Amino acid sequence: MRILFFGYSQISYRTVELLVERRSQGDEVVGVVTHRDDPAENRWYRTPAEAALAHGLPLFYDEELGPEGIVELARQLAPDLVLSVFYRHLLPDAVLDTARLAALNLHPSLLPAYRGRAPLNWVLVNGETETGVTLHHMVKRADAGDVVAQRAIPIAPRDTALSLYHKIETAGVELLRETLPLVASGTAPRLRQDESRASKVGRRRPEDGRIDWSWPAARVDNLVRAVAPPWPGAFFDLPLAAGAPAGHRVFVHAGEPAEPLPEGAERPVPGTVRQASGHTYIAAADRWYRVDEAVGLDAQADSART
Repeated sequence: MRILFFGYSQISYRTVELLVERRSQGDEVVGVVTHRDDPAENRWYRTPAEAALAHGLPLFYDEELGPEGIVELARQLAPDLVLSVFYRHLLPDAVLDTARLAALNLHPSLLPAYRGRAPLNWVLVNGETETGVTLHHMVKRADAGDVVAQRAIPIAPRDTALSLYHKIETAGVELLRETLPLVASGTAPRLRQDESRASKVGRRRPEDGRIDWSWPAARVDNLVRAVAPPWPGAFFDLPLAAGAPAGHRVFVHAGEPAEPLPEGAERPVPGTVRQASGHTYIAAADRWYRVDEAVGLDAQADSART
């Protein structure tokens, strides 16, 4: 099976390694198309470019090919399978049409729920208890094609974006390991998505990481875990200490809701800070939120940590 691969991130690195393993089953990676690394991005992961270079695979960069170049490349390589894993653009129909067997994408949610961008972060923001990975056919609409296979992943109460990413990475690679032989033989399942259950999320913007202390502490906690490092982190802009400059920004990287306030107890103003037993607490709508790691909470030094 001739495979033209499109992808980025560490799960794509591991997928390319898997495709190389499948050489003994007759698979051939005819091209790896990926993105140039963004020097402004905190790259904590390995990339498919590294795997392609290590194994001498034909390597191409999206930014250099351009849309027309990608279509021409796909036509020249005439793949049996076009496979996309965490690639950052929708592939045009002209590329999908070059695949003799299928054009498939691995998406980090249980489709049809959480179609679109950054579902890994959104499921944590929304307090979900389960997510998953889905291998599906690519069509004109993002993440709307027929499902080939899925695997559910439980979300633990203290999962962060990074710990959940690693769960998705492992489940996704294993799902591909199990399913690619079926794709090669033409016996892979194909199930239409239930549009009545579909939901869609969009690209997360920097402002989406802002904490509102009038929220319940559980909602604050969901956001903190959803964008914890190596993601940028949840933040707020409040002069919470004497002498703090206006617009002083604090990034909360880790924490946890504290015990509920006793019934009848006076509720502090949301955003109030207190120190107790060596910890820093900030008042949310219903209880205190214990801050375990933050940058900028000490108003006198932006680099200070609690």
